[in-house]
Amino acid sequence: MSEALAELDDRELLARHAAGDRDAFGVLVARHRDRLWRVALRTLGDSHDAADAVQDALISAYRAAGSFRGDAAVTTWLHRITVNACLDLVRRRASRPTVALEDELDHTDQLAAADVLGARETAAEILAALRRIGPEQAAAVVLVDVEGFPVAQVAQMLDVPVGTVKSRCARGRSRLAALLGHLAETTPGGNPSPPAPVEPHDRQSDRAQSEPAQSEPAQSEPTGTEDDT
Repeated sequence: MSEALAELDDRELLARHAAGDRDAFGVLVARHRDRLWRVALRTLGDSHDAADAVQDALISAYRAAGSFRGDAAVTTWLHRITVNACLDLVRRRASRPTVALEDELDHTDQLAAADVLGARETAAEILAALRRIGPEQAAAVVLVDVEGFPVAQVAQMLDVPVGTVKSRCARGRSRLAALLGHLAETTPGGNPSPPAPVEPHDRQSDRAQSEPAQSEPAQSEPTGTEDDT
């Protein structure tokens, strides 16, 4: 049964679910869950919040399948529900007294700075920066620049005009560039992997290559002090 369902496209699966097929929605979820999770994680910057948002979104999609009008792709519809769930979660979190966001980010930055694995450190900083720019701009940037959706489709997902998506992306990119600019400066030369020259001056690299030869006991020229030789 599941193999036959796997051959159906998204619209057919959603229609089968709305008609009472108990397995169709599970196949649809398995097809799109990972991508919805990535969008939620990068929009919210927290894995626990992302899990909550995706769960809320899938419950909403499960219940609202019968109202799907078909005026957009099913994946667009699912992403719209997921982004809305992210925004709703942020609003609920904001209404509660909790630790200040700046303090959270500072703590995250400190943990990332102490992490010896560069890839994990960079990922943590990017998530923190996405969280700092706010969910609306983060969602636009993630959907367009990371997930690669066309701007027009993202406008459908977010239920906003195309111009709004473009402006959110522009503002989000600008703020991310300011927050993550140090990565561009430190990543290429921050942890050099070339040979390990101890000399601090690059101009003495030629001498550094000739000096080991002086330390070898068996040399034909006992006093090779001239650089030209």
